[in-house]
Amino acid sequence: MPPTTPTVVVVDDDISVRESLELLIQNEGWRPALFESAQEFLTRLPTVVPSCLILDVNLPDLNGLDIQQRISDEKSSTPIIFITGYGDIPTSVRAMKAGAAEFLTKPLDDGILIAAIRDAVLRSEANLRREGAQRQLQERFVLLTKREREVMNLVVKGLMNKQVGFELDISEITVKAHRGKVMEKMHAATFVDLVNMAARLGISTARET
Repeated sequence: MPPTTPTVVVVDDDISVRESLELLIQNEGWRPALFESAQEFLTRLPTVVPSCLILDVNLPDLNGLDIQQRISDEKSSTPIIFITGYGDIPTSVRAMKAGAAEFLTKPLDDGILIAAIRDAVLRSEANLRREGAQRQLQERFVLLTKREREVMNLVVKGLMNKQVGFELDISEITVKAHRGKVMEKMHAATFVDLVNMAARLGISTARET
């Protein structure tokens, strides 16, 4: 299969569940990755393709909600579909509040599960695109010189070139040159683009009073 084929990860200690889900996943054109324990799953290599995780709530070695928390701490882009043989409302509410894509009770309805996987894969694709764009933005910012960053930090607050020059004790012409380099390196077509990029990088765009 091509490397961009979405991966559907299944973590369930019941071999019959894993085998049935493996067939269903393959029939839909996705790539299955099966694990019988939480520890086995947690030692896997992170996926760089669209994916979703079908996770049994009640695993023998680690609770599914604990795995969800760990994945959340790692800022994973993989949505989780919880499955359980005896779920309860508080557990399902906790899982959904923590960002679960779906919470399904066994025996699983194939149609409902397939729809849930499709939605989760689409969410994963969007997450990966967003993460890729953020990573690219950070890489561009790293290429700025110390002075270019100083100029950018002041420009995005709305200071005019003359004011920036005063703050940094450099000429207005020098500010214009640095500002041009910042726009070029950050691939910002407009000032608004640059302000939005700064916000995504966590740079304050509020003017100090």
